[in-house]
Amino acid sequence: MAWNRRAAGLATAVLVSGALVALAPSGAQAATTQLCQMQSAPVAGGVYNVQNNEWGSGASECITTTGSAGFTIANSAINNATNGAPGGYPSIYQGCHWGTCTSGGLTATPVPVSSLTGGGKVTTSWSTSQPGTGAYDVAYDIWFNQTPTTTGQPNGTELMVWLNHNGPVQPFGSQVASNVSIGGRSYNVWEGSQGSFDTVSYTMTTGTTSVSGLDLGPLAQDAVSRGYTKSSWYLIDVEAGFELWQGGGGLATNSFGVNINGSAPAPASCSAAYSIPSSWSGGFQGQVTITDTGNSPVNGWTLTWTFPGSQQITSLWNGTFTQSGANVTVTNTPYDGTIQPGASVSVGFNANGSSGSPSSVTCK
Repeated sequence: MAWNRRAAGLATAVLVSGALVALAPSGAQAATTQLCQMQSAPVAGGVYNVQNNEWGSGASECITTTGSAGFTIANSAINNATNGAPGGYPSIYQGCHWGTCTSGGLTATPVPVSSLTGGGKVTTSWSTSQPGTGAYDVAYDIWFNQTPTTTGQPNGTELMVWLNHNGPVQPFGSQVASNVSIGGRSYNVWEGSQGSFDTVSYTMTTGTTSVSGLDLGPLAQDAVSRGYTKSSWYLIDVEAGFELWQGGGGLATNSFGVNINGSAPAPASCSAAYSIPSSWSGGFQGQVTITDTGNSPVNGWTLTWTFPGSQQITSLWNGTFTQSGANVTVTNTPYDGTIQPGASVSVGFNANGSSGSPSSVTCK
């Protein structure tokens, strides 16, 4: 089999002229953006991009994102033959995809392959939900370029890492090795020439829904040793998503992250800012904005504060609260527990009593 695995370009969609559909929040649900066909949008403050890269099908297929480092395939009518090319690759990435780049990270500092050893120079974590219906893979798409930057398709190697798959689908090319131990995991290795570049795929022999701290160095060095990439080239893009041959609705990236520099992620930290958007006789509306002030994602947060008087919360959204006397504790909901570095989420509430503010709010 042979196919052009990626479209030559990807148009970046913006929230104007109906290019994206922003769904208004309902109750405690976060605002949702819908991306169809070849639309993309920055998430997590621009640290990552989410793209609905439907390059090999014209069937109806859309994804949604709440602006955090994740997305869900809302619907998919893709129905490609499983012995040919997939219809698309909805995904999230850090780096530069055909000249469309994220902020910081691999965009600011492309990593030479020569520095990708076994010391954790670049690691990545990814958590997914897999409904088990349809035909798809769950795969990283990692791109190397012969120079540090490119405005188009990378001219180095496409390195894929399959976490799992469903249905009778297989990587591009032919299997060249089996049960290869790399970085403490077992892979089968596939390779095929796309003409101007090679695609090498490492498929985990035991499927999984998530990885944590996956070190890209040993995989890159194995590709070098096999002659599929070169030490003088550069890692410029790390993508994670789902190649869709048939269906795929319900597949989701719950969280995604790329860590560069080879050091363990700094402990997550957060700050909280309390404000009163409105008040009335006998009551008020309060808000607390939680910001990730560290260099790694906050995965679950808790707020605590003490009201200065007899204020009593009557309703709260974007969190779960308990109150004992003047003491309040708020924890995250399943949809807003992950905050990327520099990003924020907000909790709002209505309360009885005067609108006096607590002396401080603690976030941990």
